[in-house]
Amino acid sequence: MTQDECKNLDELIATLVKYHPEANVELVEKAYHFAEKAHAGQLRKSGEPYFVHPLTVAGILAKLMLDAPTIAAGLLHDTVEDCDDVTIEVIEQEFGQEVALLVDGVTKLKRLDFTSRVEQQAESIRKMILAMSKDIRVVLIKLADRTHNMRTLKSQPPESQKRIAQETLDIYAPLAHRLGVYKIKQELEDLCLRYLDPEGYQNLIVKVGMKRAEREENIRTVIDTLSDKLKEMNIHYEIDGRPKHFYSIYRKMVLQHKPFEQIFDLIAIRVLVDTVPDCYAVLGVVHTLWKQVPNRFKDYISMPKPNMYQSLHTTVVGENGMPFEVQIRTYEMHRIAEYGIAAHWRYKEGKQVADSLDNKLYWLRQILDWQNDTRDSEEFIKSLKVDLFSDEIFVFTPKGEIIDLPKGATPLDFAYRIHSAVGNKCVGAKVNGRIVTLDTPLNTGDFVEIITQQNSKGPSRDWLKIVKTAQAKAKIRQFYKKELKDENIANGRSAFDAELRHCGIAMKDVLDPEFLPVLLKKVAYPTLDDLYAAIGYGGFTAQKAVSRIQGELQRRQQQRQQEQMLAEAVTESKEDPKPADTPKQPKAVKSEQGIIVEGLDNCLVKFSKCCTPVPGDDIVGFITRGYGVSVHRADCPNASEEKRKEQPDRWIHVSWGTDTNDSYPTTIEAVCKDRLNLLLDISAALSTTKTFVLGLNSRSTEDGFAIIRIEIQIKDGAQLSTLMNKLHQISGVLQVNRPVG
Repeated sequence: MTQDECKNLDELIATLVKYHPEANVELVEKAYHFAEKAHAGQLRKSGEPYFVHPLTVAGILAKLMLDAPTIAAGLLHDTVEDCDDVTIEVIEQEFGQEVALLVDGVTKLKRLDFTSRVEQQAESIRKMILAMSKDIRVVLIKLADRTHNMRTLKSQPPESQKRIAQETLDIYAPLAHRLGVYKIKQELEDLCLRYLDPEGYQNLIVKVGMKRAEREENIRTVIDTLSDKLKEMNIHYEIDGRPKHFYSIYRKMVLQHKPFEQIFDLIAIRVLVDTVPDCYAVLGVVHTLWKQVPNRFKDYISMPKPNMYQSLHTTVVGENGMPFEVQIRTYEMHRIAEYGIAAHWRYKEGKQVADSLDNKLYWLRQILDWQNDTRDSEEFIKSLKVDLFSDEIFVFTPKGEIIDLPKGATPLDFAYRIHSAVGNKCVGAKVNGRIVTLDTPLNTGDFVEIITQQNSKGPSRDWLKIVKTAQAKAKIRQFYKKELKDENIANGRSAFDAELRHCGIAMKDVLDPEFLPVLLKKVAYPTLDDLYAAIGYGGFTAQKAVSRIQGELQRRQQQRQQEQMLAEAVTESKEDPKPADTPKQPKAVKSEQGIIVEGLDNCLVKFSKCCTPVPGDDIVGFITRGYGVSVHRADCPNASEEKRKEQPDRWIHVSWGTDTNDSYPTTIEAVCKDRLNLLLDISAALSTTKTFVLGLNSRSTEDGFAIIRIEIQIKDGAQLSTLMNKLHQISGVLQVNRPVG
């Protein structure tokens, strides 16, 4: 158990009141008991009770010294996602709007009409980022959640370990860096390294451990020498030394192509003082005592990082010839360096909602500026990685103003960062007084001047291939969106119509006045012309637009059939009324999903994602609060005999009706010996059986095997059986099964 994990409610409350004596303890206590009850009986893949996870998340948030509503939301963050009878409405009713908004922000999307797992994942991250722009605490909860998930990642299968670790390294660790929460950032990076390169990680542990005694002796010598000088100057200070975390060493080895033996600055000495003048005084002492390494001094006090980090960094050479880094900052700077945005949040509890905080997070507002022009979620995430999570460079305007950009940015990115009008009228650029091409990468310290021309026709479409920032891409697209709207609409309409024909959908069904508002809601555009225009200028794709409405079209057809059947049933009952004294018997009524539920009339039905039942499967029903009946396969672990005995009054007999849906989503998994053209043969089998594919994920193992997971839409068990037999016949396919649980 790490130091930020709480074993029980008492420890959690004790941590909270220590830094916030007036906190709403009752709110946290209520959330604790609510979550404990909601997660009762649930287990994590590690085998431990599920409630350990939200409790640990709350403990991490408490160590970041966050407020009571945030800690309450940390306790409740998985209840909506993992508990059938808990909704956001229930959370709002029990805990208020503030807590409900935080919980909703970190809840994954559960929509059924995503084209792939990747899209669903991207949309969930997009939802979190947008929620974060309204309340920064959303992402702090998510970071705490991801931290504990990474600590317990060993219980996941190897392919999941690598996928989750890579996502964490791509999104969540850089996000922690952007928010200045270095404690979480460094832990996440080290945990990711453990799973992405296990051999490299273990070798690094061994090599670092071998030099531990020598490193500790060097730290003691440096601290003693520097302390003697600072005492003479009557400066109040604290000094400590620490080894750099594993990932930073590993990254330096990879980027610089150096073996471990050639990485010398493995330690950092940190000096804390009272004032900014003291920081520079200490810097002078350090440079007097030891020789400075050229080009390794960074002044983040006069030029803070976008994540509010401030400190002086310098690398010097010790008496034994070994370089080491010295970091110098005030106590307040150190608090922000450790906790980042979390350190500022406490000021928001009072009336001091400082504009300076919002100004320091200007990069977050940039997300809102360009996300509306990028409805493609995967493109959104790709742009996010480049724009926000790359290493920063700092360049200067002709007036000496500092502009920060991601590494690899060009003069065009600089121009659009200044203003869209500057970018649109750009015809050339000067860097350090010399004319350069518009695709020239900029470096820290460059002075950049943009040459404009008033009669310029505007940006070239080729610029979209040159610029690196999402902000610049969005402004270029915005130009074409406005200037060439008629052309974009025509091209988009043609592409959309072609995709509809390819999928066997009639345009008249889409343009039905009753369905059109549904379509527009699904694609999130106000009018059909706006959708066409977006497809025309590249902000969205026709394929994704059509994929999002296919399921709804099917549901509407089924609904019309049900309404017709209901009308016929009402007519029959009027024509053949039963005598008044006939006793009323429990009914077996067909639901809208083609399921017969004994004793329940007009109930809602949903198919459980854990086992994805299809017609022909043995099934059972679980009565949920607020959402009718959840249908499970009888062999699903979540519908085991033990589960049914725990809550016998909530399990009900269900069966398949004769008027089932046209199709059902389900998942199959194939274990194969990896070879050339394997996916091509599998695709051919899917095509010959006329199987509609929702998503396909393939992962190769180190021992030459491939795990292929296919999300499909099928009519019944017979079609599924045919498909699985077809896949079994493919050369190299060893096993085909339906995953459960």
